[in-house]
Amino acid sequence: MKKIILTGGGTAGHVTPNIALFDALRQKGYDIAYIGGKNSMEESLLKNYKMRYYGISTGKLRRYFDVKNFTDPFRIVKGIGDALSVIRKEKPNIVFSKGGFVAVPVVLAARLAKVPVVVHESDISPGLANKLSVPFSNAVCVSFPQTADKFPKNKVFITGTPIRQNIKNGDKQRGLKLCGFENEKPVILVIGGSSGSIKINRSIRSSLDKILCCGNIIHICGKGNVDEKLFGKIGYAQFDYVTDELAHLFAAADVVVSRAGANAVNEFLELRKPSLLIPLGSSASRGDQILNARFFVENGYSKILYEDEMTPDELNLQIIDLVANRKNYILKMEQSVVSDGVSKIINVIEKYYKKQERSR
Repeated sequence: MKKIILTGGGTAGHVTPNIALFDALRQKGYDIAYIGGKNSMEESLLKNYKMRYYGISTGKLRRYFDVKNFTDPFRIVKGIGDALSVIRKEKPNIVFSKGGFVAVPVVLAARLAKVPVVVHESDISPGLANKLSVPFSNAVCVSFPQTADKFPKNKVFITGTPIRQNIKNGDKQRGLKLCGFENEKPVILVIGGSSGSIKINRSIRSSLDKILCCGNIIHICGKGNVDEKLFGKIGYAQFDYVTDELAHLFAAADVVVSRAGANAVNEFLELRKPSLLIPLGSSASRGDQILNARFFVENGYSKILYEDEMTPDELNLQIIDLVANRKNYILKMEQSVVSDGVSKIINVIEKYYKKQERSR
């Protein structure tokens, strides 16, 4: 049996693309193991999937001063040792890395064990973990053509981002029923990321009555961010976090208000959901979401509202405009050549698996 180790973690954005590959990998005959952090987000996200999970020591890679910068390099070195032990035990044919700080020790350990590595970068602007990993990898898959110029030409493949199959199988009526919506108003889905966004939550709720005049609102506000005073508000359904129900909520939605993580925006494109993107600012990130959002705006798929310009009134105006003009955005999306990256990524994995088999 062919064996593959997947890695990636730190945020849901480094895990969900790996989840999107599971079924296709198994159809190709791969036995899957996963290396992530101990007691981590990725471990909790993967607990319901049938695979062997190995938790290793991890150290975060920071671009700013922090006392932990002096101790985390030792955790990374330990993580390399932990990952090397797993690789020697599993004897994989190939390693696939989705990035995040947990992935760096795994990629280095795979290089030491002479196991081929394929890396995937979702954002236009490469993350630090992938920048460190690519020199030790055999191939790097990217979601956007602009990103290809940032990596060695002999390693790069433009594949797109893998999209979870289950996200495409939602039922609109089930989604509407989950929310208790009974009128014919357009549905606005608001998502603040895997842990929610206090700023987006506050702005939506401050302008709630105005927004409800143009549509119903599904608000995924993040764990611990539900406002109990708003339970029973007609046209407003709030959830702290959703898993299996998300596909049905997407099916019910006409437009989306969201952060601009690469996985999210590519899912909106695949589902033909016009979006108002509110990217994390450069003070809270490396600016990758701003670049993602600008790409989608330039191609006519989305609108953008910068966080430092977001007021309740401005958010309301932008949402009203998006709802009114949503058909124009859908037409642009239907002309897009960007598609689900699962099959292209599997082809790259297969290519390097076969190379390794021939070299044995």
